[in-house]
Amino acid sequence: MSGNMIGETERVRRIWDKLAPRYDKDIKFFERVLFSGGRSWACSQASGVVLEIAVGTGRNLEYYPPGVQLLGIDISPEMLAIAQVRARAAGRAADLRVGDAQALDVPDESVDTVISTLALCSIPHDRKAVSEVKRVLRPEGRFILMEHVASPLRLVRVFQKVLDWIAVRTEGDHLVREPLVQLKAEGFRIETIERRKWGIVERVAARKGSWTAKSGGLPVAKE
Repeated sequence: MSGNMIGETERVRRIWDKLAPRYDKDIKFFERVLFSGGRSWACSQASGVVLEIAVGTGRNLEYYPPGVQLLGIDISPEMLAIAQVRARAAGRAADLRVGDAQALDVPDESVDTVISTLALCSIPHDRKAVSEVKRVLRPEGRFILMEHVASPLRLVRVFQKVLDWIAVRTEGDHLVREPLVQLKAEGFRIETIERRKWGIVERVAARKGSWTAKSGGLPVAKE
């Protein structure tokens, strides 16, 4: 990564370390209003060896099915410390480590499922993270995402862009990203797409493999 990107990654790490003690309290409102059911939707599709990028405070841990072998990484030691306490309290076996989604310390083609919930929005180089996910997934492995994204509705997107200027600077949180663009650029085959809440919330199931015009033309479910 370039020096600028390394600097931005360190800035984001400091932000999330600072936000860690109040993150669970702050996110509850948005999970109720925007992201309801998204975590359980994503984690229910996990199987085999599972990697969760930006595991945060471990809010997904309760939703994973039994039998998965779970590795969770996060750039913030403070966020991860909360996740480790949560895992022990729930009796959830999980390997939780400090790590960077832009440079995963995971062998090539060693993971069956990658889970990302509200993660790509706060990773400085989201394309690099998607490339790393592709590298570690086994052939035909699945990438399951629940993210907030740029709305296709013009008025909503204008409002998002105004807030984006503030969010990126204060929380390292990008409000107008388009994960589908990055997935297709990295050759993922899109299986399902759901857009909710004025198109702000996107649920995507993708598989490592070749993207085609046919697969890109899947119907989009909307709430």
